[in-house]
Amino acid sequence: MVRSKKVLFICGSLNQTLQMRAIANELTEYEQRFTPYYGTGMTHVGVLIGLAESTIGGAKRTAWCFDYLRSNGLPIDYRGKEGPYDLVVTCSDTILPRNIWASKIALVQEGAVDPDTWEYQLVSRVHALPRWFAGTSMTGLSDAYDRFCVASEGFRDFFIGRGVDGNKIRVTGIPNFDDCARFRDSDFPYRDYVLVCTSDLRELARTDDRPAFIRRALRIAAGRQLIFKLHPNELVERATREIKELAPHALIFASGNAEHMVANAKVVVTQWSSLVYVALALGKEVFTNFDLASAKHLLPIQNGGSSAKAIAQVCRELLEDSAPTLRQVQGLPKVRPLSFLRIDQ
Repeated sequence: MVRSKKVLFICGSLNQTLQMRAIANELTEYEQRFTPYYGTGMTHVGVLIGLAESTIGGAKRTAWCFDYLRSNGLPIDYRGKEGPYDLVVTCSDTILPRNIWASKIALVQEGAVDPDTWEYQLVSRVHALPRWFAGTSMTGLSDAYDRFCVASEGFRDFFIGRGVDGNKIRVTGIPNFDDCARFRDSDFPYRDYVLVCTSDLRELARTDDRPAFIRRALRIAAGRQLIFKLHPNELVERATREIKELAPHALIFASGNAEHMVANAKVVVTQWSSLVYVALALGKEVFTNFDLASAKHLLPIQNGGSSAKAIAQVCRELLEDSAPTLRQVQGLPKVRPLSFLRIDQ
């Protein structure tokens, strides 16, 4: 009897987890397992003592991921202990656990990428620092995967410009951002407001002048209805208090479908949120911390929701290719040879 090939999906935030599930739904001929995001060795120790709480590997987001996987009856293999797997599909390469090195690896872009902060510049120059220190700005830079599925030709150019091997990139589109027109079918009760989408910069130990951002939103609104959608990782009580102090008549939502809120808005104001792409795809007036011209160039392709199928086809090609990966022949590419978290390159 021929053994069914095994695929592990490494999830993360709810957005990343939903994308992994969409891809898995197109690969039902293979044996599947899902896991929250994880590291091994010292990275896992850091999680256990709370140093990674602001990341997708922290206890809070891991619990959210577990809740989603369990409530949807998806088979779980936490930390990939039932491997080895023939293929690993992961939402991020800032950490690549040691126990997936022998597998084929497909990396899937989540959405927007953090700007070139001082952390990015520091990690780019000081190879003793792990990539996760600079957040999503290091996406794709491990070079330790076999294929990298990205949102658009614009993002392909962007990642190549950052040093990613273009031969590994496939422009597939990404689930959740490839059919934004569907978000117009919404039961959100408000219309034609100014929507403000905040970011979790402070929770990630980064600078955020929230009062200045709220005042900017008030100027843009110019008396129109303001609605704030908080980032899921934000401290809700603090953010709510700050907004109410300066914009007492604003409506504040800590949960709910943010894409539907974007679809019903007249104007969308973001900081560093992937929701900027939803707003642009739906033709909204947009104010953002991203360079607007660049954001338009990077806009994920709108293919009617077929990105998961395209990514699944990339996965099949990897699964059916009998050639060994470079990691199997040479070991993990030594892109960060001095990292003190070397086991999670």
